[in-house]
Amino acid sequence: MGLFDTLASWLGIKRNEVNVLCIGLDNSGKSTMINQLKPSSAQSQDIAPTIGFSVERFSTTSLSFTVFDMSGQGRYRSLWEHYYRDAQAIIFVIDSVDKMRIVVAKEELDALIIHPGS
Repeated sequence: MGLFDTLASWLGIKRNEVNVLCIGLDNSGKSTMINQLKPSSAQSQDIAPTIGFSVERFSTTSLSFTVFDMSGQGRYRSLWEHYYRDAQAIIFVIDSVDKMRIVVAKEELDALIIHPGS
């Protein structure tokens, strides 16, 4: 049983399909992280920056994931809130090496936490 299957069993998740929203500032590693979560047979060798958003679908033994990889560029961040309601999980990625923008990442995470639809 893989990590996701074990976690789902432990949390008592009964559904078979899970919508995940992956957000964070641009160049924080969202697409790379999603690629690493996919089964090794479905992983990509080349990762390009996301413009707008992309949708990744993959499955484990008992779960099917639809992951919305949202661009972190400033002009696209206002779109994030439109996806909160339909997500069963939100992954917020922070680039810990980017000390100059850690405050911006904190502000965006704070806005997510206080948003009424999240």
